[in-house]
Amino acid sequence: MNADDIRHRFAELRAKGMRHKDAAAAMGLAEGAAIAAHAGAHDKALRATPLRGPWLALLQSLEACGPLLALTRNETTVHEKTGIYEKLSGGEAMGLALGEAIDLRLFFSRWHAGFAVDEAAANPGVPSSLSLQFFDAHGLAVHKIFVREATDRGALQAVIDAHAAPELQVAFKPAEPKPAPRADAAIDAGALAEAWRGMQDTHEFFGLLKKFDAERQQSFRLTEGEFTQRAALHAVGDLLQEAAFSGTPIMVFVGSPGCIQIHTGPVVRVEPMEMPARGDAAPMRWLNVLDPGFNLHLREDRIASVWIVEKPTSDGHVTSVEAFDGAGELMAMFFGARKPGVPEREDWRTLVRGLARLPAKAPAA
Repeated sequence: MNADDIRHRFAELRAKGMRHKDAAAAMGLAEGAAIAAHAGAHDKALRATPLRGPWLALLQSLEACGPLLALTRNETTVHEKTGIYEKLSGGEAMGLALGEAIDLRLFFSRWHAGFAVDEAAANPGVPSSLSLQFFDAHGLAVHKIFVREATDRGALQAVIDAHAAPELQVAFKPAEPKPAPRADAAIDAGALAEAWRGMQDTHEFFGLLKKFDAERQQSFRLTEGEFTQRAALHAVGDLLQEAAFSGTPIMVFVGSPGCIQIHTGPVVRVEPMEMPARGDAAPMRWLNVLDPGFNLHLREDRIASVWIVEKPTSDGHVTSVEAFDGAGELMAMFFGARKPGVPEREDWRTLVRGLARLPAKAPAA
């Protein structure tokens, strides 16, 4: 399929209401490849301009644009925050955004390509949708940034002009199969638990997994009963509904391969929704948070496991609720709102204690 064919078919699918990601998938393409095909001269509604980094400098320059919508998603969950890109720091490989609304952990080593995407609206009286979209080497979206009504479009266009690289030829490669985790019996569960007991900061957990070459849920299984417990699949919905009812401020983490996006604060409008799927597939069940400045869309029907996890820190233990899909991928993590140096909120602990648990499973033979 050449670029002309991609653009023509993509336009047909968009006219049917399909999202970029779904339209690309319907053509057997990665989303990044579908967007890249819209670079250069053509007559379609969507136009893409390749961008060059450094990515940190590009993001830092967005502060002058005013409010923007930051979007980070994985296969099952979408996290959207509206605010100003401010307090950005880091380097070529990693970065941080610590703004009041836009809170990101950025893994630039996974950012392979970026595009400015301008898509004309079907109604000529409506402004075009203007966004910055970033992809990994396999064409998977790692982060997107969209204009809002209060965005200074002129300032954003200046950012685009400063980083535009129309001559850049972007190529993507297929992802390799994910290696299977080691067998549980191959992990020194006793040493893993001992290292877990010695943690002083939640960020040490990533090093712990690397040290023992353990997959995330595998580590939960091996410490089940001491640091982890299985929760009912409906626990995520119960958590959001109870947080909204009680006013308990929470933290919601959603990650892609190149970015983790965080909301800290209350959730108010929690709306489950069922949507028909294509063909004979079962209906899609979404958990939605629809608050000013924060939207979350999580496929509740794709939740395969939920864990309640405690990690020791110098401020006392910190509790998370973590949801995984059927492929073992982390969908979202939930914490009580807190700052480093401050103990975990008691109202969050009370909320988590009220979540339905499941019995522990017997260890694999």
